[in-house]
Amino acid sequence: MPNQPTPSVRELKPSPLLEELAKVVDYQPGWVMVEVELKSACNHCANNENCGTSAVAKAFSVKTQRFSIASDQAYNKNDMLKLGLPESVIIQAAALVYLLPLLGLFLFAGIGHLFALVLEIDTNLSAMTLALLGAVLSWRVGKYFAHKIEANAQPVIISNLGQQVELFRQV
Repeated sequence: MPNQPTPSVRELKPSPLLEELAKVVDYQPGWVMVEVELKSACNHCANNENCGTSAVAKAFSVKTQRFSIASDQAYNKNDMLKLGLPESVIIQAAALVYLLPLLGLFLFAGIGHLFALVLEIDTNLSAMTLALLGAVLSWRVGKYFAHKIEANAQPVIISNLGQQVELFRQV
């Protein structure tokens, strides 16, 4: 049996990152301000010519978001950076904002139905009213906690891609 080296240090697998390109807007010692274009997922599939959602997405302009990232390395204005954000942060925030309202909707609908049976009133109206109330309340709670999760998650700079290349001459 051949001798296999045993690792002296336990190797940890890094968590998967969602990657995005950002442009450096400003650099101050210790901090770099970047600008990221927020893109819609529409217009990227084969059905974008026949899709109503794609038509609506084309009508709205591309939005940008600016934020600062702690950095020991100096960057020049207009440098392109590849940023990474842990996938778990996005999944947790999405679950809170999308799944928690569904849970609130069904839970409060059940409570409304039981409440109507006890008071001998219309069960449908009571269930629908409390279901709407439960969905709105749980959406607000989910949004609050999602903002807290996202605020604590800082993007990391994966690599510096250098200056953006202009392909066309401006006349």
